[in-house]
Amino acid sequence: MLELRHPILLRRTDMTKGDLIDKVAKDADISGAQAKKVVDSVFDSITKALKKKETVTLVGFGAFSVSRRSARTGRNPKTGEEIKIKAQNSPKFKAGKALKDAVR
Repeated sequence: MLELRHPILLRRTDMTKGDLIDKVAKDADISGAQAKKVVDSVFDSITKALKKKETVTLVGFGAFSVSRRSARTGRNPKTGEEIKIKAQNSPKFKAGKALKDAVR
């Protein structure tokens, strides 16, 4: 049985990808299908650049980059047993000044 304070139940989603597509379609006065292509293209372009370990900078909005997390030793929270965690790449986002100022 789920507790009322379960993390998944506390998560709020105010704007989904579908909502973003609808907003782009309305603001750009284009069809939903065209807006979906635009949004998907933006996300795909950012993803492909990050796969090549490039930084994507959107002036005023922020920068997407990849950081390397080194291998380390962790603990299994259930058993307390030590486990080895492999090195991995991790996507990062750093908000730009205009975005920070807009949400203050």
